[in-house]
Amino acid sequence: MNFSISPTQTIRGRISVPGDKSISHRALMLGAIANGETVIQNLAPGEDVRSTMRCLRQLGVSIQENKTEARVQGKGSVGLKKSATPLDAGNSGTTMRLLSGILAAQPFDATITGDASLQHRPMRRIIEPLMQMGATITSRENGYAPLTIHGGKLHGIHYQLQVASAQVKSCVLLAGLHAEGETVVEEKILTRDHSERLLRFMGADISVSSNQYSVFSDQCSVISIRAGELHGGEIEVPGDFSSAAFFIAAALLLPDSELIIENIGVNPTRTAFLEVLREMGASIEIANLRNESYEPIADLIVRHQALRGIKIFGNRIALLIDEIPILAVLATQAEGETHIRDAGELRVKESDRIAALVHNLRAMGATVDELPDGLMISGPTKLRGAEIDSFGDHRIAIAFAIAGLLANSPTTICAAECADISFPGFFEMVGRLAR
Repeated sequence: MNFSISPTQTIRGRISVPGDKSISHRALMLGAIANGETVIQNLAPGEDVRSTMRCLRQLGVSIQENKTEARVQGKGSVGLKKSATPLDAGNSGTTMRLLSGILAAQPFDATITGDASLQHRPMRRIIEPLMQMGATITSRENGYAPLTIHGGKLHGIHYQLQVASAQVKSCVLLAGLHAEGETVVEEKILTRDHSERLLRFMGADISVSSNQYSVFSDQCSVISIRAGELHGGEIEVPGDFSSAAFFIAAALLLPDSELIIENIGVNPTRTAFLEVLREMGASIEIANLRNESYEPIADLIVRHQALRGIKIFGNRIALLIDEIPILAVLATQAEGETHIRDAGELRVKESDRIAALVHNLRAMGATVDELPDGLMISGPTKLRGAEIDSFGDHRIAIAFAIAGLLANSPTTICAAECADISFPGFFEMVGRLAR
């Protein structure tokens, strides 16, 4: 499906975005291996989360849905059942990587696969620590899916993350929840901590020690977990910050815009984007701050603001990785040069996002140089309408839909249906806000 988006003068209004995708995956999986019922409110509606639900149902988990509420009947630590067919994670790397940590400790074999994109994303990063814990895993050459996991008894390890990845960290912690002894994960670069917060909320024996005083610190963080049972409960999922980022960008870039985005997760391991925007000159108000299920939630008030280019590199990239596509669009309108470096991980996402960004930004008339690990963008540049190749990547499709609002003529997003992976209803929401 192609979607045409027309330029607009401004956006104004009050919105709520779908529930956080990262937290939704984790709430479903932890609910599945907990004792008792877990009730999840504001579950993310996208295709990636549907993939997690489908896999869990194949493993014998009962999940009842009512709009954005899900009720998960926990099976306990080793109560999952062997699936008669391979588990299909679709396009979801989170599903494959985190579920592999759970499957490694189950008393049966399981095969997990995904679509063509997922079958070309790196899985050796989880295979190696799981095998150190005693799991037996077979894969295609170079560690690509499908993965066949021969579950069984695991032992704890002390593992230092080789790549800054919350998915790898979470995989090892979930395996450690069912391993003999203590499992310790050490990260030199801070990553999302939704798993740690949710595990603690559900009763896990987990501790986190860190000397970090800011999200950009070089100090190491150490997380330890011991085997134990989880307990179901009620989880309120905040609005997805990565989804909100697209509308934050639109309000900053379009003159006379003012937007209130309600009930957004403002976990400090997710809001590096706000810190970068402040350095670029933005002033975004955080209101009504509170906590739900160990996660901070707030309303964001965003108004149009002139921006300046900056240099973004180092440890903060891991905390910005999902926002870099929309950050690249923002950079086209900022005064001066914006340098994005140390972002090579973008090349092994749903698409090669660096190449995809360069291709589409140039199609819209932006001045951009491709770097091995990032981009250099000069601005401000008046964008022109163009035909955009989404490369089947939801964040590319949505980022360039926002760029289309700024262009001098309509922009066509090809294969726009991929936006449903994370944000069903995105295009309708844009239409309601545009003036």
